[in-house]
Amino acid sequence: MKRRKFLENCMIVGAGMTISSMGNCGKKEQVGKRKLGKTGEKLSMIGFGGIIVMDETIQTARERVAAAVDRGINYFDVAPTYGNAETRLGPALKPYRKDSFLACKTTQRKKDGARQELENSLKNLQTDYFDLYQLHALTTEEDVEEAFGPDGAMEVFLKAKRDGLVRYLGFSAHSEKAALMAMERYDFDTILFPINYVCWHKGKFGKRVVQKAQEKNMGILALKGLAYSRIPEGQEDPYEKLWYIPIEDSTIADLSLRFTLSQGVTAAVPPGDYSFFNPAIDIACNYKPLSKSEKETLLDSQKDAIPLFTGKSKV
Repeated sequence: MKRRKFLENCMIVGAGMTISSMGNCGKKEQVGKRKLGKTGEKLSMIGFGGIIVMDETIQTARERVAAAVDRGINYFDVAPTYGNAETRLGPALKPYRKDSFLACKTTQRKKDGARQELENSLKNLQTDYFDLYQLHALTTEEDVEEAFGPDGAMEVFLKAKRDGLVRYLGFSAHSEKAALMAMERYDFDTILFPINYVCWHKGKFGKRVVQKAQEKNMGILALKGLAYSRIPEGQEDPYEKLWYIPIEDSTIADLSLRFTLSQGVTAAVPPGDYSFFNPAIDIACNYKPLSKSEKETLLDSQKDAIPLFTGKSKV
């Protein structure tokens, strides 16, 4: 089945508009900011994911960062696993570094690997410190145990904070079990987690983690707010930088991202394809809680979706 046909079958079509044609905010209107948990920092409601400059020219990266700053974006997130994104984002962000909140991550679980990645990331991003450094993609119990065990990555994290190389510590996760374990092990400042209406309602995934993070007054950063479904078996990836089917319909995209932003979230990071970035800002500019009828419309739209994550997921 072709991607477009699949989406037409799966989703409620809103006035024939695709998300790339949305334009609710004025060109220069800036997105609002929200407090980041107990840190007291204020971040733009939409984050700039480093993937959107991966494999782009340095000039394109500069243009995209400048345009984002012009719309009020101050939260930037990147990682070594995003190909050459660090070397693209570094020079592009440098003119705005003092007014930005830069988050980076590492998938390394042992201290030697974590130290090396931290040092490389600082160099690639042309900065002396990170505002936020995160354990990246905690997925299994073993991930958490190794990071917190002898010679684990957390030794590097704590030293880096003492030395002023990082200001705040956090983690990203793609399983509820790993996220809950990590929150029990350390009083992290932030969590970066998939908060998506299909996963939340159909997959029974996310609610426990969000509740725990709120109890700990953590800053909650969201992934997958504009994701719709896993890609059916045998169907090719719809976008080069995505491994899932995103929401292309403007009506459902608006409702989905507003759902995500309603869950105690400080900021949401849109999909890695740049076509979704400015529409996400437009949605955030006009944010308001979902009405009862809007919730019903959103829930009706998920009937054919395959949740990216479920409460039973290991990944």
